[in-house]
Amino acid sequence: MKLLICVVNSDDAHPLIDALMHDGHGATMISTTGGFLREGNATLLVGVADEEVGDVLKKVKASCHTRTQYVNPLPPMVESGELYMPTPIEVQVGGAVVFILNVERFEKF
Repeated sequence: MKLLICVVNSDDAHPLIDALMHDGHGATMISTTGGFLREGNATLLVGVADEEVGDVLKKVKASCHTRTQYVNPLPPMVESGELYMPTPIEVQVGGAVVFILNVERFEKF
């Protein structure tokens, strides 16, 4: 038995859950925040048999895509009548990080 901890972009979480549930995999979603932009993520907890790990990873890869986003690196600087607007920078967001852990024991009530 394995526990997959999947940290994904919030925009990708619901399509991933739908894909997992379509094939009978259960998942628990926890709203989280982190990363460079401190934006919303979703952390999915998925418990599967060892032989199902590959199937779940394929669904994660198919559902979670990286994309480009422009952000301002610093808030605008205002000094005595001057306004400096920093140039937006291009960053990659999305994708997924998956941790795969061995489960010693699993109980369902």
